[in-house]
Amino acid sequence: RRWVLQQLIQENSLPSLATKGNFRAAPVERIRQLVQEEMNVCSEAAGRYPSNYNAWSHRIWVLEHLAKLTVKVLLDELSSTKYWVSMHVSDHSGFHYRQFLLNSLIRRTVTDNNILVQNQMLNEQNPSFQKEEEGAGTEAACAEEQSVDLPRHLDEEMELCSELIDNYPGHETLWCHSDESLNNSHHSPATSHMAQAMDVDGLNESSSKQGYTQETKRLKRAPVQDSLGPETEYRFVDKVLSTCRNVDQARFATAYRKWLITFLGQ
Repeated sequence: RRWVLQQLIQENSLPSLATKGNFRAAPVERIRQLVQEEMNVCSEAAGRYPSNYNAWSHRIWVLEHLAKLTVKVLLDELSSTKYWVSMHVSDHSGFHYRQFLLNSLIRRTVTDNNILVQNQMLNEQNPSFQKEEEGAGTEAACAEEQSVDLPRHLDEEMELCSELIDNYPGHETLWCHSDESLNNSHHSPATSHMAQAMDVDGLNESSSKQGYTQETKRLKRAPVQDSLGPETEYRFVDKVLSTCRNVDQARFATAYRKWLITFLGQ
């Protein structure tokens, strides 16, 4: 299908093609139609075969080369794949795709904001400078990028992870995606204030680059609690075992208690 799309462009199957191999010269509506068709095909293929690397890889290729990673398409994909990953909590490919979307949004927003700042500086240095139509279009696009609320999208991703972890305990994929989403919030220049709000146990930026320890992987969303220790963990496990009605949760708690006894001793 990738080859077919390339041929459509190279053989002038799309009208108003300016140069060979130039995706951007094709009509906007036709491009959107092709992108939507490919997204539907990829979704169907991914649903039929678990961890379908080829389907998700093709989907990313379409976004990069056909949709040009426009913010609108990225946001639409982030919204449309939310239900899919919720129904396939063990399929890491779908969550990896969402990580790609979030990282692309971060890069696009930061890059276009820098372009907007440069344009503003140029206008201040040259007050009489008349912008061309292309320049005006670039500025409008940058304004659109600025309107993206990255902290909100990252926070919604963390909430999605937390909800799925509660509903489907024991899925490593969910924890890996949650950790990756947290890293995005810390390392994104455009979300520095969110990183401050979601800091983990007083870690600063320099220490976070060295990776988190097992003891410091707790989000500061809940009220501040006492330092963790063996006694605290034993009380926590005993409380879980005495109140839980979920078989899997009881099994995990029991396994964790055995781990505590083996490595910490009590």
